[in-house]
Amino acid sequence: MTLSHAEYQAIAAKLTPNGQAFIDGKFCDAADGDKFETTNPATGQVLSRVAHCKSGDVDRAVKAARRVFNDGTWSRAEPEHRKEVLLKVAALVREHTNELAVLESLDTGKTITDCLHEIGTEVPNFFQWYAELADKTFGKIAPTGPSALALVVNEPAGIAGAVLPWNFPLVMAAWKIAPALAVGCSAVIKPAEQTPLTTIRLAELMQEAGVPDGVINILPGYGHTAGKAIGLHNDIDTVSFTGSTEVGRMFLRYAGDSNLKGVGLEMGGKSPFIVLEDAAINDDLIEHAAMSAFWNGGQNCSANMRQLIAAPLVEEFTARVCSRVKAFRLGDPLDPSTEIGSMISKDHKTMVMEYIQSGLDQGAKMIIGGGSDLPGHFIEPTVFQNVTPDMKIAREEIFGPVLGVMPVQSPEEALAIACDTDYGLHATVFTRDIDRAIHMARSLPCGTVSINGFSEGDIKTPFGGYKQSGSLARDNGTEALAQYMQTKTIWISS
Repeated sequence: MTLSHAEYQAIAAKLTPNGQAFIDGKFCDAADGDKFETTNPATGQVLSRVAHCKSGDVDRAVKAARRVFNDGTWSRAEPEHRKEVLLKVAALVREHTNELAVLESLDTGKTITDCLHEIGTEVPNFFQWYAELADKTFGKIAPTGPSALALVVNEPAGIAGAVLPWNFPLVMAAWKIAPALAVGCSAVIKPAEQTPLTTIRLAELMQEAGVPDGVINILPGYGHTAGKAIGLHNDIDTVSFTGSTEVGRMFLRYAGDSNLKGVGLEMGGKSPFIVLEDAAINDDLIEHAAMSAFWNGGQNCSANMRQLIAAPLVEEFTARVCSRVKAFRLGDPLDPSTEIGSMISKDHKTMVMEYIQSGLDQGAKMIIGGGSDLPGHFIEPTVFQNVTPDMKIAREEIFGPVLGVMPVQSPEEALAIACDTDYGLHATVFTRDIDRAIHMARSLPCGTVSINGFSEGDIKTPFGGYKQSGSLARDNGTEALAQYMQTKTIWISS
């Protein structure tokens, strides 16, 4: 049940966020006592002073994770036991949905509506889904002659590191933690320094659910300190990273400079939204066009900012998108009527505004948006037309509420423009011709292609990117388990 604005404000007033690290079942400060502040980007209010963990703290967490992994308390527990505990985690997240959603809204500037959906539905569903997989993941027997028995078994990789982004803090924590723990790994997690609070609170709920000490460790800190230490640690067996392509490259180097640990990467995107000439420009299409670009203020790696529209439809499409965009409400993220919240920080807002200026400087026409008079780090949803493929706003990931309309003369031109990018995360195609839809989907080099609606799939479908949007690893689906398992052959001679 959705509460009122005043009720969410009352919950916020009672919160006392914990900024400590969680290592080996205990909350603690960083070893050197260093801290940093996390603030509400919509107001500038300081929410908590947070432990700034560094390599010594990471080492302490890894030692705890390795101890419990080797003890087998979790790694060799009956899978039914791991399932039972993770189901309790899901139940506790549901029980504390309002508290967690308000905390995340304060820490991120995201709307309370989005936070309620993500934390009340998606996060517990991830824990529940992977809990149910814990006792349903099978090895196999390879065919042999009568002189041997060949078993192929999956074992937990060991210590899993995870470095999380700031745009979906608790959802991304669930994406990594649930499958890692379901297969028996211990985990060392670094939340983004901008948004650590809900992940820290999650650790407390996981302990309450019965996750043994040392199995889950939360280390807030900066990328160049805690994140780098996780990447370089010789006793972490695999790392899953979601964030920018630039930092993803660093994790590959860290792996090469340390123990050649496995690295799963989900990184940036410049995803196209393609409308072919036979598509119907109706309310449903316009809603998907607007939400694909402006959901979460455009702070989404799969945001469809490049909107490639069949030339005969451009005028109607642009007019209707602008009409929808005008109806978006910016404001207090704790107000359930707010549809777009704040940018994550002052620096990020400045960067997005520089992209908007570059669009103007390079000849694109801004027809709506471009700034905001609200206090905090808000940007109105912005729409450009006359965008060409060579413009900076058409080529680089903006990670803000900026939509560019690009006319195309044919499906082939749409494909050529869509494919001309270093990224390959997501694409949306609208057409009433199923043959064209399949052709476009098979031709687009990206991890997810959504037909006649913007969607990233759901928990059952793998999510990740081609090219510089990702590695061969995938989050979500049964495919996510591969990041956290090793395969062993047992050959028995008779």
